[in-house]
Amino acid sequence: MFRYDSAMSSAPAHRVVVLAQNGAYPFELGMPSRVFGAADDAYDVVLCTPDGGPIRTNAGFDVTPSVGPEALATADTVVIAPVEPYSLRRELPDDVRAVLGTIRHGARVVSICTGGFTLAAAGMLDDRRATTHWQCAPLFREWFPGIELNEDVLFTSDGRIHTSAGAAAGIDLCLHLIREDNGPELANAAARRCVVAPHRDGGQAQFIERPVANSSDQSTSSTRDWALARLRDPLTIRTLAGHAHMSERTFARRFLGETGVTPRRWITQQRLGLARELLETTALDIEAIAGEVGYAGAASLRRHLSASVGTTPSRYRNTFRSAR
Repeated sequence: MFRYDSAMSSAPAHRVVVLAQNGAYPFELGMPSRVFGAADDAYDVVLCTPDGGPIRTNAGFDVTPSVGPEALATADTVVIAPVEPYSLRRELPDDVRAVLGTIRHGARVVSICTGGFTLAAAGMLDDRRATTHWQCAPLFREWFPGIELNEDVLFTSDGRIHTSAGAAAGIDLCLHLIREDNGPELANAAARRCVVAPHRDGGQAQFIERPVANSSDQSTSSTRDWALARLRDPLTIRTLAGHAHMSERTFARRFLGETGVTPRRWITQQRLGLARELLETTALDIEAIAGEVGYAGAASLRRHLSASVGTTPSRYRNTFRSAR
């Protein structure tokens, strides 16, 4: 049997409790333990079930929990693992509804893939933004029409509730949370240990037309690498297309197909990502950081960062340092 054991961790500060139901998907079920567990000793990840007994996965093997459902009351973060939506039939089993009610006030609640159906059926997504796997979006809207669903993104954050799309998007969300809790260095280290990309923006599209270019096609990947080393320089569509030896129209179409975002939005994401890292990890003043990431000055950086995360560079830096 598959077993998670909290004894493997050495007194970490943040407790993550994964709730597994019958029919759970094994990949997503093990994901929180793998990703949070790669963040040194910052997290203690355990798994529970609604009744404390084993559950049967949809892969045909059982999983034995390491703790009882009472662990949910002590969790800093609760992760709802996904199950086949039709197994819920819009109504949660009594034991699942009961244990969800024991989650302590203020705990962070995370769903992976169709785990959002469990939260929705429990009323925990009412009046909130959420996402789920794009293939399940029509069913989600039919069952829960009052929830603001966006199936075009990798993950969403609405207060203490975080939802993610299918499979790998759960990894992206876990890394995002590690970054929020402990900063980019630890998140990047965890990503390296898991051999995954350290950061994909939550607003990136779930479905990317052509994530890997055909061998006979020109890819925009080398131009993206080139641009990342030159974020402080002016980077227009014309400049990028010229480097890729494509017309602007062809470059924009292929770029969108490979990344899920437009070239302009991608450049903005990369500049703001670097700006946030510099705000978190250096003592550079705001004007200097703006220059490092390609903005004309502090006012321009302030405008873009406010539009992206809803705060100014100075407040972002102060909030991050206070959290640390």
